[in-house]
Amino acid sequence: MNPKDIKILLVDDEPDILEIVGYNLKKEGYDIYTAKNGNEAVETAQNIVPNLILMDVMMPEMDGIEACEKIREFKELQDVIIAFFTARGEDYSQVAGFDAGADDYITKPVKPKVLISKVKSLLRRLKTTDNESLIKVDSISVNREKYLITKDGVDISLPRKEFELLSLLISNPGKVFKREEILGAVWGSDVVVGGRTIDVHIRKLREKIGDDHFKTIKGVGYKFISLKK
Repeated sequence: MNPKDIKILLVDDEPDILEIVGYNLKKEGYDIYTAKNGNEAVETAQNIVPNLILMDVMMPEMDGIEACEKIREFKELQDVIIAFFTARGEDYSQVAGFDAGADDYITKPVKPKVLISKVKSLLRRLKTTDNESLIKVDSISVNREKYLITKDGVDISLPRKEFELLSLLISNPGKVFKREEILGAVWGSDVVVGGRTIDVHIRKLREKIGDDHFKTIKGVGYKFISLKK
């Protein structure tokens, strides 16, 4: 995808951050929009439907966690990549972010070259494949091309990472996917995420798809189970 066709929304209450980050991303040819708090972020995201949102966590009026949750409520924003651009690196903050529907974290301060590399890595997730675009197991259907999940004929809305994780596990029911394999396939080998990231996303899938479909293999990974005998 051409950089000029990529819309990136930067959300931060610090004007200097917006200016510096925006300047470096504009040099790469990206179409940049800004917001200075969570309320503006939600409104702007609805108006422009960006490909990527880089958002601070601690902001006035509405913080990044709440803004992320509200953004994910809109169907047209389900496939937007959201990364928290923050100086906070605590595990609880990251878990809260992933629970809210975020895809990743970028820790600031960050060097411009590292930032550009990270953004390019995030945007590579926009690429989809036509191979095995439709998967059906039991009453669950996964349409990768249309980014659609149905269960018992009812559509289920999933954030991007939950969708990709479910797509991976359901692609081979009964197979044990090792944690390293899951991280590489869903988050990419060049993305550093916390150790609890997979667990958080599996918990969300258990709640939405059904606990019986997911089995934890202690110390190894996870597998998807067909309930039909």
